[in-house]
Amino acid sequence: MSAIARLSLTPCGRAVLQRLAQPSVAAVRTLQTTPATRDIDSAAKFIGAGAATVGVAGSGAGIGSVFGSLIIGYARNPSLKQQLFSYAILGFALSEAMGLFCLMMAFLLLFAF
Repeated sequence: MSAIARLSLTPCGRAVLQRLAQPSVAAVRTLQTTPATRDIDSAAKFIGAGAATVGVAGSGAGIGSVFGSLIIGYARNPSLKQQLFSYAILGFALSEAMGLFCLMMAFLLLFAF
């Protein structure tokens, strides 16, 4: 008789053969991953939001340039103080608006899409 036939005759051998016939827990469990497209979309959102946020730094540099030019212009011709100040406020508002638009785009990329 073969060894497997002898094992199937004993009660202990039957239990061993039944355990061998059942797949192990490691074989039944499959690898669980997220779809690659969702990961790529998520990464693209974060990269796009980071790139849009860089514009806020440009806004800060623009505001500094505007008020630096105001100080230089006032030092050269103090009689134009009021006109230079109104131009500086206009430049500040435009530069700040561009920074806020960049920040808005970053938030749209993160939370709307």
